[in-house]
Amino acid sequence: MADKGILGLLHRRIVQTTAQSLNGLVVTFKTQEAFRCELGACLVLIPSAFWLAQSKLQLILLIGSLLVVLLTELLNTGVEIIVDRIGLEFHELSGRAKDVGSAAVSISIVLCLLVWSLTISENIGW
Repeated sequence: MADKGILGLLHRRIVQTTAQSLNGLVVTFKTQEAFRCELGACLVLIPSAFWLAQSKLQLILLIGSLLVVLLTELLNTGVEIIVDRIGLEFHELSGRAKDVGSAAVSISIVLCLLVWSLTISENIGW
């Protein structure tokens, strides 16, 4: 009965989407050193955020800035995979696409560093 109707369709879609998302995370973890490093930093910094934050807003900003880095790295990896799928030979546009993705990751890291630095500074009274 669960496989019939709109609820069955919704359930199958949620299960399928979740499996695809987990597969994307696993593949990225296995193939991208930068993602592994950023995830490792998150495993240390997310628990630290609960200790450091003095408000719910600070907690959201601290954890959210870390998740933005992971999100940007995932999108950058997607761009790199598509570019490599098209062809491994050098092409100026392929290089630019990869550079833009890398720049996006760098900006997300700068944002994260700013959020963490300002929160630490505010909370310890610098």
